[in-house]
Amino acid sequence: MSRAALKVKNYSSEELKALLRKDEKFQQGVRLYACYQVSKGKKPKELEDIYETSFKSICNWVNKLNQGGVEALIDREKPGRTSKLSELQKIAVKDLVLNKSPEEFGYNSSTWTGLLLIDWIKKNYDVEYKKAQIYNIMKSLNLTFQKGKGIYPEAIDREEKVDALKKTSRRTSK
Repeated sequence: MSRAALKVKNYSSEELKALLRKDEKFQQGVRLYACYQVSKGKKPKELEDIYETSFKSICNWVNKLNQGGVEALIDREKPGRTSKLSELQKIAVKDLVLNKSPEEFGYNSSTWTGLLLIDWIKKNYDVEYKKAQIYNIMKSLNLTFQKGKGIYPEAIDREEKVDALKKTSRRTSK
């Protein structure tokens, strides 16, 4: 009688691989373990298939470990493109969002939106942004998008009528 093969049911191998690559500590552990195996005499060529990486990457991990220790195996944050707005301009935008209304600048809205900010920045700093990027800037300024809740006078009148009806119906039912 043979044993049933062990299978992963809820995830594909691609999904599991993506999850592993997301985890910074796991990546450091994989690199450290590859270096450990090299220290035990394994050749980087033998480890390529196991770690699904190149010979060059394994050599780089070993060199990083030799030069900078275990901390060197952690990926450094990539700086990205420099911002088109200066830090002072970003602070001014944050102050604008927190303390001023778009109506003060001639916009037909009581709350700031990404599109309004893009237009305001273009007019005041001659810098253009796409909608997605303006939300990244807001996030970097510790501002979050908050969906406004409309207030409709008809709804208030209706709520008052409903409350009045409830009060009168309670009195008559007693």
